[in-house]
Amino acid sequence: MIVMLIVFFAIFVQAASGFGLALVSMPLLVGVIGVGTATPLVAVIGITAEVFLLRRYWYALNFSAVKRLSLASIIGIPLGVYVLREVDGRIITIILGVIVTSYALYALFAPRLPALQQSGWAYGFGFVGGVLSGAYNTSGPPVIIYGTCRRWEPTTFKGNLQAYFLLNSLFTLTAHMVSGNFTAVVWQNYLWALPGIGLGLLLGRWVDGRLAPDRFRKAVLLLLILLGIRLIVG
Repeated sequence: MIVMLIVFFAIFVQAASGFGLALVSMPLLVGVIGVGTATPLVAVIGITAEVFLLRRYWYALNFSAVKRLSLASIIGIPLGVYVLREVDGRIITIILGVIVTSYALYALFAPRLPALQQSGWAYGFGFVGGVLSGAYNTSGPPVIIYGTCRRWEPTTFKGNLQAYFLLNSLFTLTAHMVSGNFTAVVWQNYLWALPGIGLGLLLGRWVDGRLAPDRFRKAVLLLLILLGIRLIVG
């Protein structure tokens, strides 16, 4: 039941704002089922949700940008999975807390980042996103920063993110299956999460455009700061 509620809230945030599935769910799920189970679980949940979310922004996709980011992610994901398997769980949890808190602070204060004129930067940001995805399923921060520096339009931003997240989740899912991280416990929790996925998608789509976007975004970022600090201090 707790897993279903966490997934519902995370999917709701993703559907309403275009980001937040892993950033919201991972800090909460780690405290309930552990990072080793939470990471592959969020990957398969992401695939399920992003198939539906991508349909809304398909028309605004920049396929070239998504391709470059995804190709680099393929290289980074196995490294992240290796880190998850070999590094102590407490250390991984602290690093996750630092990542979540740092991104939330960056997004909350919104510093003006320099424009990136060369599309080749996508490979570097995509690789970092792949490493973070394999270890924590949090590939979003580097890709969001890249999109900001490339000055993507809002609809293109959401479309590119959903397409990248979908492809990235597929690669991450494959890597975890090859590594033997998909246990019966992961699939059991996925079944528990399915009602939360459905309800989160429906409610998130309904409120999208009805809530004040800036206030909702700031509320989510403040929550992420609290969740990140909680992971760091244990």
